[in-house]
Amino acid sequence: MGSNVSRPRTRATIVPPDRRAGALSAAAQRKSEAASGRARNALRTLDARGAEITFQAVARAAGVSRQWLYTQPELRAEIEQLRAANDEPGARRAPARERASENSLRHRNRALLDENQRLRAEIAALRQELAVALGDLRASHRRRGDRAA
Repeated sequence: MGSNVSRPRTRATIVPPDRRAGALSAAAQRKSEAASGRARNALRTLDARGAEITFQAVARAAGVSRQWLYTQPELRAEIEQLRAANDEPGARRAPARERASENSLRHRNRALLDENQRLRAEIAALRQELAVALGDLRASHRRRGDRAA
């Protein structure tokens, strides 16, 4: 009925203090990296939605404290940069998928500059034609004036 098989006893392993400190340090590093990843994902998600970017919003979405965000230089700079972009007067924050990319803006700018140059050339040609037409008109009036006398 009962088993007389004895289980081997396991001894509690004593971890040397220097190894324990290393394990704690590694665990803290992993925890910090995970929090950083969550904060970056939260920041991307908020930005993609066109939501207002604040330390509180990022902290809430990432499950981290605002104080921790303030101590992370890269995250802090990115939050402040996105927040400043939102604070521009009259700026309606569009979701990321609706915003023009840098490359798209460059192409659009080039097209507008080319169109501007074309229009300037056309205006110059029209001015030249107008000058010729006015010259012909004046010459025609002078000839008529000479005949009338």
